[in-house]
Amino acid sequence: MSQPTGPAHGPSSSGAANAVFDDDHAVFPKGTPPNDLDAERAVVGACMALGAPAIDAARAILDAGDFYRPAHETIWRAILDLAFEGAPTAAVAVADRLRGAGALDRVGGVDYLVRLAAEAPPSANNADYYAAIVRRESELRKLHATGIRTVQQALLPGAQPDEIRSALDAEVREGRERALASGNSRLSRFMVDGWDFVTKTGADKEPLWGTRGETAWAAGESLMIVGAPGVGKTTIAHQVIFARIGLGDSALGMPVAESKRVLYLAMDRPQQIARAMARLVRPEHEKLVRERLLIWEGPLPTSLDKEPGLLAELATAHGADTIVIDSLKDAVSTLVDDSLAIAYNSARNRALREGIQVLELHHQRKATADAPRGQYGSTWLTSGAGSVLFIAGEAGDPVVNLHHLKTVTGEIGPLTIVHDHEAGTSAVEETIDIAELLRATPDGVTAKQLATAMTGDKKPDAAAIGRARRRLNTQVKSGLAEVEKGSAGGIGGGKEDRYFTSARHITTAAPLAAVEQPAIPLTVVPATPSTGTAQAPSEPPLTDAESRRVAAATAASPGTGRFRERSRTSTTATVVQPVVAPNAPRKNRR
Repeated sequence: MSQPTGPAHGPSSSGAANAVFDDDHAVFPKGTPPNDLDAERAVVGACMALGAPAIDAARAILDAGDFYRPAHETIWRAILDLAFEGAPTAAVAVADRLRGAGALDRVGGVDYLVRLAAEAPPSANNADYYAAIVRRESELRKLHATGIRTVQQALLPGAQPDEIRSALDAEVREGRERALASGNSRLSRFMVDGWDFVTKTGADKEPLWGTRGETAWAAGESLMIVGAPGVGKTTIAHQVIFARIGLGDSALGMPVAESKRVLYLAMDRPQQIARAMARLVRPEHEKLVRERLLIWEGPLPTSLDKEPGLLAELATAHGADTIVIDSLKDAVSTLVDDSLAIAYNSARNRALREGIQVLELHHQRKATADAPRGQYGSTWLTSGAGSVLFIAGEAGDPVVNLHHLKTVTGEIGPLTIVHDHEAGTSAVEETIDIAELLRATPDGVTAKQLATAMTGDKKPDAAAIGRARRRLNTQVKSGLAEVEKGSAGGIGGGKEDRYFTSARHITTAAPLAAVEQPAIPLTVVPATPSTGTAQAPSEPPLTDAESRRVAAATAASPGTGRFRERSRTSTTATVVQPVVAPNAPRKNRR
């Protein structure tokens, strides 16, 4: 059955003087009072065709008196009677009940009941939607009648304002309490109990982009990609949304969940956005791109801070479950006014509440001495986002750095991103494999040492050390590493936590005659080919601790370690196990 075409409302109060009243009922002036007969037919038809699920959904919202057409009220009462008795509620059973009550012909006969059931909505989930329409029109009729009654009472000789006001307050209060009780009012429409909020709202949903441990874009939370012009924000966003519509399954090496349809608001230089997208589109993609990607070109009808409901309305009108804002400066009147940013945040949250996923592209303002990475406008722009990725670099750079400024679960990066500007793709250039680093360092690694290797800074700041510590702890949680707890500092200084490769990752390997184990950080030492048979140097017996370290050093399979170079001879081998040094040149470009 098609969706109701809309209510037919009664006349305005200008005809109130012609209305006639008795003690209990208002008679409307000429015209039709508020009603929606299509919605009424959908409700009773669904209840006959779909049974208990539809009945339970509609019964929580409707009373029999909410139906405008008396025949529908009579059918509804028969359905409820049969449901109460545990009897079938199909059209034949309802017809039999009405025939016994002498009301079958009055409601339209068997043919009308069968037609209602045949044209019912296909899902019981729709019954409450149509029931809400019936309920709304019923309340409008009551308010209309109350208004006319109030006008008439005010015109009577000797009318008392307090009495009229008290009667009016009582009627309005009764309607409000009834709406709250049914859960159909604007004050309760989005109300859930605490248990459902914790277990069903979506805290345990799979991420839209990333993994549960490292989430770039969480379901029900917006993602903001920030950076200066020309650093690749749009390039990365295009790879994510093309994966969302089914042209791929990942971006930057992280999985992307598929969506139904993406609405892209190309407000900032649409022609440039089109050229960027064209790099990823092939002729065989035409059908998918036509069906699942919609583009809005140019400015919106009004800014989102002036009309917060516009974002959700746009997506819903076009059947999109994902909306991309390119860019934020074109969607809001100004980025620095807190009140306007709060209004935009309301627009963002309204869309998220309707199940629409939001991706925002944002240009940060010029950097200052106090903020070397630049400003982002009002704090409410970023504070309302679920995840914020910052891209650092110069316009047109093929290699940029990605930082996770606001995280959902685990922190992503910092990552070195290599853009292929011709193909419109991006890839992560891996610089340090932590698991391999741990295997190559039997003496263990501290968070500070890893931060030094990651940043190239001999004195990394607390934030960099914290990021390194979180990445090491992730290895511990996944069973790839073990941690030896340190001690607090004092006069003699403290001892840092030290991380080692997990014992379960140590495999049996042939004993080696000699092991070189440099301390962190050092530059990579290349292997030196042997020219003859080498003899193992004479060494004192190893202690238990040294034996454990030697075993860990020989654990990794030969020839695959990123931080290892191996040289072999006919009788003995020497393993050199360096790590990336902070003062060594970083290979950030392909």
